[in-house]
Amino acid sequence: MIIFGKQCFEYVIHHAPTHIQEIYLAKDIEKPLFAKLKRLNVPILRIDNKKAQSLARGKNHQGVFAKIKPIEQTPFKALLDFSSLVVLCGMSDIGNIGAIVRTAYALGIGGIVISDRDTLNTQALEGIFRSSSGALLNMPFSFHKSSLSVANEAKMKQFTLIGAGKNNKNILESTPKKWAIFIGREDTGLPQKLLNKLDCTLHIAMCNGFDSLNASVAAGILIDRIQHIKKEYYG
Repeated sequence: MIIFGKQCFEYVIHHAPTHIQEIYLAKDIEKPLFAKLKRLNVPILRIDNKKAQSLARGKNHQGVFAKIKPIEQTPFKALLDFSSLVVLCGMSDIGNIGAIVRTAYALGIGGIVISDRDTLNTQALEGIFRSSSGALLNMPFSFHKSSLSVANEAKMKQFTLIGAGKNNKNILESTPKKWAIFIGREDTGLPQKLLNKLDCTLHIAMCNGFDSLNASVAAGILIDRIQHIKKEYYG
């Protein structure tokens, strides 16, 4: 798996150096950073701009790349041992998925389930890693084909199922200790079949006649809202 860009590059160096297998440099870097790379005891290769553009698929790479070990998914059933989950249902925008991973990791969410997609291939994981600023490396996550199955299994494990919706339904007053927030597609939201299975839905009121928020922004607001309710009841 190839990662690039200074923020992701430095995240791996500082938080998961043993994952690095090779380093590729398309330009000179600061001496202190180069000294750190030397101490990793992995091959450091110089590449030309053509090779760099190919590795980055035309994206901004800032001249630094690393080949890292494949990021391993966490078995879905293991995620059910956590007290909080974010379930992404049919979300197609890799940038949004990565931003939600970053937010969820920063806010202490236990794990992420990416569902209702055909695949989650290496190219998608590279994009999610990059847009998460490296957080994907440390965030437990799993791919599951069906959000309905996720909801059923989470319910059996005593999760309260919460959805991002157009209306507040069964407003949370005493949040159970285990909960999962379901975030839908950017354009259509959550399917009705899934909404019917949820214990409650939360709505973000907006002003100025505007009715749309970026999915990652909405996810951050809702996660924070739920966590504040949790703190009120469980300290």
